[in-house]
Amino acid sequence: MTVGGEQLGGAGRVALLAAIAEHGSITQAARAVKMSYKAAWDAIDAMNNLAGEPLVERLAGGKGGGGTRLTRRGRQLVDNFRLIEIEHARYLRQLGSQAEGIADDLLLIRRMAMKTTARNQFLGKVAQVKAGAVNDEVILALPGGQQIVAIVTRDSCESLGLASGVEAFALIKASSIILVLDGDGARFSARNELAGKVTRVQKGAVNTEVVLELPGGGTIAAMITNQSCAEMGLAVGSVVTALFKASSVILGVPA
Repeated sequence: MTVGGEQLGGAGRVALLAAIAEHGSITQAARAVKMSYKAAWDAIDAMNNLAGEPLVERLAGGKGGGGTRLTRRGRQLVDNFRLIEIEHARYLRQLGSQAEGIADDLLLIRRMAMKTTARNQFLGKVAQVKAGAVNDEVILALPGGQQIVAIVTRDSCESLGLASGVEAFALIKASSIILVLDGDGARFSARNELAGKVTRVQKGAVNTEVVLELPGGGTIAAMITNQSCAEMGLAVGSVVTALFKASSVILGVPA
């Protein structure tokens, strides 16, 4: 939901607000929506800041021990989100009856409209989440058969709702990509290795952008120095591997 140009969140955050209204407790609400207590408060703080006024307020202690409740603005947001969901579902049903696959194409158009400074954007589905004490390892399966490994904090993993089967996108800056010529026999610590063929070499004053075509039709772009490009002899048709660290991957989920 976007209000006044600010992104307040999607169904997950609104479900948290609804749970607060039902239980009157952040702890119980977080448990109900399968969110950590810290992640719940982080989400509430973010929504309060974006809304410009409190959506959740604390109740003073007393016989009941205090608690939390939604403000009038918070209740309005939850009610309006539910109305929008109903109207949105009706709208998609109407479109679906008029044109084949139009609902899927609407989602694709939304993804294409996303603007980010990261040169590389991949959409896939979470294949596996390996939980750690502080950070989680998330493996994202791409349509072309490749996989991207990302390291994110546990709080981020929980707040994004990342789990097997969840649709997510990965962002990687072109400057984070290291190119390696195939067949040199070296081994690397980078968790991500995507092999492909060079389809475009765009030389600049200092750096060169090299675009690789991946199996399945995807592409990945790397920004390297002109000297490195010349020394490697990179040209259209060269077979190379793109390396990048798992910590260089930013994960997101469709709003």
